[in-house]
Amino acid sequence: MYVSYKWLQQYVDVSDITPSDLAEKITRSGIEVEGVDVLNEGISGVVVGHVLEREQHQNADKLNKCLVDLGNGETVQIICGAANVDKGQKVAVATVGAVLPGNFKIKKAKLRGEESHGMICSLQELGIESKLVSKEYSEGIFVFPNDVEVGADALAQLNLNDSILELGLTPNRSDCLSMLGVAHEVAAILGTSVTYPEVSYETVSEKASEAISLTIEAKQDNPLYIAKVIKNVKIAPSPLWMQTRLMAAGIRPHNNVVDITNFVLLEYGQPLHAFDYDRLGSKEILVRRAKAGEKIVTLDDQERTLTEEHLVITNGTEPVALAGVMGGANSEVHSDTTTILLESALFDGGTIRTSSKDHGLRSEASARFEKGVDHNRVRAAAERAAQLIAQYAGGEVLQGSAIFDEVNKEQAVISTTVEKINAVLGMNISSEEIKAIFDRLQFEVTSDNGTITVTVPSRRGDITIEEDLVEEVARLYGYDNIPTTLPVGASIPGKLTEYQAKRRKVRRYLEGVGLCQAITYSLTSTEKATKFALEQSEVTRLSLPMSEERSALRLSLIPHLLETLKYNIARQIDQVSLYETGSVFISNGEGKQPTEKERLSGAITGLWHVHAWQGEKKPVDFYVVKGILDGLFDVLGLTDVISYKQAKREGMHPGRTAEVFVADNLVGYVGQAHPVVQKELDLSETFVFELSLVDLLTVNLEEVRFASIPRHPSSTRDIALVVNSEVIAGDIKVAIIEAGGKWLQDVEVFDVYQGDRLEENKKSVAYSLRYFDPERTLTDEDVTKAHEKVLKAVEEKFGAVLRG
Repeated sequence: MYVSYKWLQQYVDVSDITPSDLAEKITRSGIEVEGVDVLNEGISGVVVGHVLEREQHQNADKLNKCLVDLGNGETVQIICGAANVDKGQKVAVATVGAVLPGNFKIKKAKLRGEESHGMICSLQELGIESKLVSKEYSEGIFVFPNDVEVGADALAQLNLNDSILELGLTPNRSDCLSMLGVAHEVAAILGTSVTYPEVSYETVSEKASEAISLTIEAKQDNPLYIAKVIKNVKIAPSPLWMQTRLMAAGIRPHNNVVDITNFVLLEYGQPLHAFDYDRLGSKEILVRRAKAGEKIVTLDDQERTLTEEHLVITNGTEPVALAGVMGGANSEVHSDTTTILLESALFDGGTIRTSSKDHGLRSEASARFEKGVDHNRVRAAAERAAQLIAQYAGGEVLQGSAIFDEVNKEQAVISTTVEKINAVLGMNISSEEIKAIFDRLQFEVTSDNGTITVTVPSRRGDITIEEDLVEEVARLYGYDNIPTTLPVGASIPGKLTEYQAKRRKVRRYLEGVGLCQAITYSLTSTEKATKFALEQSEVTRLSLPMSEERSALRLSLIPHLLETLKYNIARQIDQVSLYETGSVFISNGEGKQPTEKERLSGAITGLWHVHAWQGEKKPVDFYVVKGILDGLFDVLGLTDVISYKQAKREGMHPGRTAEVFVADNLVGYVGQAHPVVQKELDLSETFVFELSLVDLLTVNLEEVRFASIPRHPSSTRDIALVVNSEVIAGDIKVAIIEAGGKWLQDVEVFDVYQGDRLEENKKSVAYSLRYFDPERTLTDEDVTKAHEKVLKAVEEKFGAVLRG
């Protein structure tokens, strides 16, 4: 809803508040103002000019040489290319030094040898959208009415010295789809009153009920219908002030009668329709459901086939309008129309919605009927339109109206208590303050011993239950005035669970080491669903997939991460490091809901470090990715329970892949993608990992214990063991730890050698062992005794011998 600040001033006093401040207050009261558009922003120096003379430019067929009076005795020559410029017109002139939208500055110019001191403007050149300019001036300059003063501010005459508030209304606040509705809202916010337009006009002796008969068959769809008849109407352009009001609200002007119906629609929120009485073909209006296959040509010249779900206005035999949506071409108001049948009615929102949706017709009228209009404004809107047609189209209004009225006029009466309101809001608002709020809203309210009883006006159809009253109190008392308090109780709502806190810690760590978070689809193809799966399972397929590429639930996050790497590399981003936390779906059998398990996956390719100045480049490798995981396990306190074992997995490099274990439980894997996979995706060496996040974050860890700084020194021994090539270094390390006893504190691999100095199929693995006793200094004899146990154990288990 576009709300003109100047137009709003006609109904409620907002003179003491700026448009931007008003927008802020409206937003804080619960209706979002999406923007404030200052229509004359960046425009200056535009005045009303009078074209005294016009002649064709002697050197250009499409240019006119105009002598223009700018007021105050100033007359200038302006060269104008508009085809409709002519002598005697009053036009908008951008004088020399003026600024137009887009910071376009007007300067003296010479066009084909003739000087031009300014520019005669079209409405588009003054910042008005082409779709809002009437067809008469859609091409060419705009011409003011003759009563406009020469030299006056053209922007003021066009009501461009205005600000437009764009309200983002929710469906329940249809009461603000009108200027009067917005005025009520603003009056409640500012604590002032609303002024309705005064409606009075003279009528002729003939009665409307004698000129038209009214029959309503579809009474539930149309419980209220009012028809007025106006004779001797003269179709002409509407007054300039009305045209500018419509354009500011996003509606294109047409002629005085159509513009008046649109103006009243915006003012009262009540859609109206004007029929050409003489083109109706009868003196009868019959409202009914359409017959199956019945046709109507609407105002947009489209033939539409109707069904029994559509409501139509007929002349007794054939449809003349699709009720509440659009009129028919057979009864359209033309330039020769002299008698008007004015319709103001209440239609069922659901029925109008069906017609609008079926025919793809969304109009200002249908939008209001769908959300609900105020039945008490149906008659008032008709009277207001009759007044304006009599005033601006010279119409003679027949006495009274043809009326069908079976609408339920019962008002909603809702009760609540001061205690309930304060309990919900966490506030302490007095009964007097609550009553004052409802008085500002112009609701009938009574207060009796803490009970508040409200009679809701018909314009506020959104208020139906007790909680709606609480909301009205909250938003007008001020959401900012609701006190900030800490929750009390055994548990504090809103706190992260231990699992959520750990997951957040994981994300922060990975982003801290240089990985970017990715979010990929849970849906994939059947072929990709099983690739890289940590846990084997049947594929869960969708019953109604959108496409084959999105037909199954994933079992691993890695396939989509690899596709993301490919996408980035194809766009010359050759260093990509991604991670994702997300669910995979383990099947529980056909027809059963799958089990969701959260995974942590990553994919890294390209250079890990680049120091151009030092000439250093380090591509990512297995140990870079393993180091990232080691750091993560350290952050989570899992270093002592994590182990890696060499493994072979489908889709992974057979010699550069390790599985990750917590104790004896497999929780993930890390390694390089198989060269075949890399080639298929046009990737260089790419390393991935996938971990069961649930298993990692739910490990029961022992309580952290701190020890004092040791007073006694440790003793270090290095050994190089020659073993068969297939023996795994990690297995040797486990055997060393088991045999080393209580004094062995650390075991680290620091070298692996295979070469000419060793037998074929042999390798040398070097370990550093640190022995320590916190109670005393170990002697060489103590260390040698423990060390010999280690050497004996590795010899027995692996046939290891000390390298000479």
